[in-house]
Amino acid sequence: MAENEVYQYSIISALMDGVASHGTPISRVLEHGNHGLGTFRNMVGEMIVIDGTVYQMKSDGTVVLIGDPAETITPFATITRFRATTNTQAAITSKKDLSALLTRLFPAARNHFLAIRMDGVFKSINVRTAGGQLAPRERLPAVADRQTVHTFRGVKGTIIGFRSPDYIMGINVAGDHLHFIDEERKEGGHILAFETEGDVEVQVSQLSKFHVELPTEDEEFNEAALVKDEEGIAAVEG
Repeated sequence: MAENEVYQYSIISALMDGVASHGTPISRVLEHGNHGLGTFRNMVGEMIVIDGTVYQMKSDGTVVLIGDPAETITPFATITRFRATTNTQAAITSKKDLSALLTRLFPAARNHFLAIRMDGVFKSINVRTAGGQLAPRERLPAVADRQTVHTFRGVKGTIIGFRSPDYIMGINVAGDHLHFIDEERKEGGHILAFETEGDVEVQVSQLSKFHVELPTEDEEFNEAALVKDEEGIAAVEG
């Protein structure tokens, strides 16, 4: 796939309905990019793809390098072959502050995707990690009720993510969806809140091509209601 195109496997409404027992090998996802996020089979932990390398961030606080992506399954992932079209330095006090910065940088991208990367030192980062399903088809809201929250302070690392337009809610997560991993690849998770320690490097690209692959030969996906639950998705994704 060309640079700055979005590839997505499955849809967020499927995770909401607990469709996570099967999926696709992460190696297939990596054919489409080097910058992304998602989850793992049975929603065990958070996925971050940074410079083409995949890490699993678990609820016990550990981070695992996925050494064999062909043997590891994801039920949901979003990825791009990232090439920044805008690069700036900025001090950011919150997710809301980041949202305002992105809107200033890309005023004509309201209905497009943005791929985001930030590198630097963060004064504080509040993340959550999901422990996984306790039974097949357990819905994402139930899994999220058992999520573990961690706060890191004065940590150097990288934020990877996407901004998705409002109309995509239910297919993906509308708004800014961000994951963090520290420089030593030992800590990370799905970002709930953050503040930088002074300026960090902010790299962004605008994306206009969006490719979705739906699961096949998957009984869970075939039987899922896939009813859009905007409030539920917003609640579990923070």
